[in-house]
Amino acid sequence: MPRHVSVSPASNRFPRLKVVLVAGAVAIGAGVGIGVAIAQGSGGGPSKLTARADPGVTFAPGTRRAPEFALRDQTGKQFSLRSLRGRTVILSFIDPVCRNLCPLEAKVLNDTVATLPASSRPVVVAVSVNPWNQTAADLAIDARKWRLVPEWRWALGTYRQLSRVWQSYAIGVQVQTKTLAGVTVHQVAHTEAAYVVDPAGYERSLFIYPYRSEDVVSAVRLASAGRSSSSQR
Repeated sequence: MPRHVSVSPASNRFPRLKVVLVAGAVAIGAGVGIGVAIAQGSGGGPSKLTARADPGVTFAPGTRRAPEFALRDQTGKQFSLRSLRGRTVILSFIDPVCRNLCPLEAKVLNDTVATLPASSRPVVVAVSVNPWNQTAADLAIDARKWRLVPEWRWALGTYRQLSRVWQSYAIGVQVQTKTLAGVTVHQVAHTEAAYVVDPAGYERSLFIYPYRSEDVVSAVRLASAGRSSSSQR
């Protein structure tokens, strides 16, 4: 029997968003999508999303402090969300070995960053939802195949460390662990979501995949325009 590990969203902090995050967009990293339909074009053409793009929800400045965390990036350097104060952050939750929706979400985030002027580009912090498959080799493949922008920063850690972050941001994660021919395989399903955090460390927007880069760009501009709110630290 496969072992199922479930991480429930934080119900106290997100009473209104709980249902949206759990039921809205959950993706299986092993190749099966839930919540977002993928339709193949005739003749084996490129896939396209059939779900309607989420325009995102916005939060008033200074009302929702983004939960703090400290993890390590792809270079092994420890960093915290607080250490990024003064810059707008797009906080996403990505499976490094996903070959289904995560690469599509990564492209949206890449396009978002590339659209903005170099002086106002946000940091993309991608919190891993797969602590078993986040090796240097895995991340190198992502950097190459997903063409990750220089502003992309992985947030890596142990299951215990990462699960605290998932719960803090109401990200649902489910894991199926199987043994195939003596090899342990983890299939990860998770909420595909991205928060825009302003330079003062407050959540300003939330997007559930699928979402469009132009909507995220608008959210980043709105969050960055409130730099004077950094006095609320």
